[in-house]
Order: sequence, then structure tokens, then C-alpha cells
Amino acid sequence: MQRQIFTEEHDAFRETVRAFLAKEVLPHYEQWEQDGIVSREAWLAAGRAGLLGLAVPEEYGGGGSDDFRYSAVLAEEFTRAGAAGLAIGLHNDIIGPYLTGLATDEQKRRWLPGFCSGETITAIAMTEPGAGSDLQGIRTTAEDRGDHWLLNGSKTFISNGILADLVIVVARTTPEGGAKGLSLIVVERGAEGFERGRNLDKIGQKSQDTAELFFNDVRVPKENLLGEPDGAFIHLMTNLAQERMGIAVAGIAAAEHLLEITTRYVKEREAFGRPLSKLQHIRFEIAEMATECAVTRTFLDRCIVDHSDGVLDAVHASMAKWWATELQKRVADRCLQLHGGYGYMSEYKVAKAFTDGRIQTIYGGTTEIMKEIIGRSLLA
Repeated sequence: MQRQIFTEEHDAFRETVRAFLAKEVLPHYEQWEQDGIVSREAWLAAGRAGLLGLAVPEEYGGGGSDDFRYSAVLAEEFTRAGAAGLAIGLHNDIIGPYLTGLATDEQKRRWLPGFCSGETITAIAMTEPGAGSDLQGIRTTAEDRGDHWLLNGSKTFISNGILADLVIVVARTTPEGGAKGLSLIVVERGAEGFERGRNLDKIGQKSQDTAELFFNDVRVPKENLLGEPDGAFIHLMTNLAQERMGIAVAGIAAAEHLLEITTRYVKEREAFGRPLSKLQHIRFEIAEMATECAVTRTFLDRCIVDHSDGVLDAVHASMAKWWATELQKRVADRCLQLHGGYGYMSEYKVAKAFTDGRIQTIYGGTTEIMKEIIGRSLLA
């Protein structure tokens, strides 16, 4: 079906993204995978290409557009390229809204120009060794010491954790406040007592640095509080729909791309003297995946438009996230099976997509959490 959600401007932007990937990412990606981290030069190149800060006001060097369709184009093209390591979606769509929506004018002047140029790489630190989706379990504390916050605690599974120059830390500022006693504290590179642990060894997305972070009596200036004191819970809930939409968009794009790759493969690969595509079982497999992708794409495109118009709610974002990522997981598994032994070889795209995509049903809220959100809304 012909997609109808993009304009000529979006199509032109897609060509810009593809040119960027061809020149600045794909020639270096194998080395980044071996290194376990991307080059900072790639971030600077993304800034020069206008790919960072799409929704940041132009006065700070951003694109000045809150049209989520541009972010969707980025997610789709990076997914098709298999380039998950350069976490532009995290930077733009997850962290960007906190800075544009909550930062003071002074904070915006300090942080947003570098955010848009690629000189300031960002991360958000929520997850702890003992607290994932349950914000009430966060133990990292920020104690009010008059002219500064004294930050203590640790975080884990932090994307961009090694490269980050600016980390938004979710910390407890009111001990008895539960999930509503949390604040967002911004820690900058070089702060005394701020240490990075190992670059975690994952089964996929090898070039995307994911780290442990440690805060030992870190003195953070009072002016680095982002948003309201004890307001983190509301701030986090406000921005989760966009985070989940970004993951969902990547999910359906991955499923569609895997289907394309596998369709070509079964036409070319022969077994028992004829192409695999001549076997009825293979045709049924392809037919089922194609139908599931088409139906999911229709729903996702509606969600993209709704989010661009500011009317997408948390429930439908949760539907999009769990459905698209579970579809991606199923399609990756089935496509790898159809590749036979070759599907298990790292040099084949389907193998890399299988391991890179497995995290999709986990981060940004697990499938189980998404179902709980949806079910609670219907049965409250």
C-alpha cells in the first residue's frame, strides 16, 4: 500500500539521511562494532548534516520543527541500514524533549547549541541494578546542600553512557516521596566523583556504548536541576509516549526490511532442484509476514500522524510499542529460519538483525508493562 503520511520535504530529508549513512556511517560501522563504540566524529558529522536537534528552536542551532515524521524517517533509515549504534533517536526523541520542555533559558543557552552540533552527546540514567521499570525502587539520592546537590548512587544499562557529556540522572530528592519524590539532576562530563564503569558486553547493538555509571559525592550545581523539584515522575510520564513511538517505528521498519531480504533470498536459494519460493510452506510464511507487516504499518502510520498532531495518548503508544516490537521479534526469528544455516552466520544481515533487535521488547518499557498500561486503562 502506498504510504500517504509524508510530503516532498520528508522525502528530501530521507535522501539526506541516506546520503549521511552512506558517507559517514556504513564505511566505519564494522570498526565501531569491533570497538564497541562509535566515533565522536560521527556525532559531529550528524550535527553538520542537520540530523540533531530536529525539534530544537532554530535560535539554538536546531531544526525548529516538532513534526515527528522527520524523526520517523530517521528511525526507519537507520534501522534499514542496520546502524543502531549511533543513537540519534535516543538523543533527539528521548532526551531532546526534556531539554526543550523543561530547561530554563539559561540552561538552554548552555546545553542546546552543543546538543545540535554533536559536541554534546547526551544520556538519561534511570535504570539501576535493583530498579528497572519500577521507579519507586530508585535508590540514587540527591541531597539538598544549600548551594548544590550531593549525588550518590549508581545506574546501569545506560545507552551513550561512555560517550555522554550530559547525563540526566533520575535521583531521589525526597526520601519518603515514593515515585513522586524523584527529581531530574543534570550531571556534566568531568564532575568530580562521577565515574563510568565498563562498557557492557551485549548480544547485539555492539557499537552502541552501554555503561554503568557511578556517583560518589558528586557536587552538582543547584542550577542543574531540570524541571520541578520532586517532579521527575510527571516529567518522565509525559515523554514516554514519544520514546515508545520511536521504538515502535524502528520495530516495523526492521520487520519490513527483514521481509524484503528474505523474499529475495528464497527466490534465489534452491533446494531439491528448485527455488525455495516454489515451496508452498515458504509462500505461506512470506504471505503471513507480509500481511502482519502491512496491518501493523497502517496502524503505526496513523500513530505517527497523531503524535505529530499532538493527540497520541499513552495507551495507543503502548499498543504500538508492544505490537510492533513483538512483530519484529517474530519476523526476525522466522526469517532467520528461512535462511537455514546461513541465517546463523554473522555476515548475513538477518543474523545481525536478530541479535540487534532482541532488546526492542525490553527497553522503553517491556511488553508486559505495555500490556499492563493498556489493560489498566480499559478495566479501571
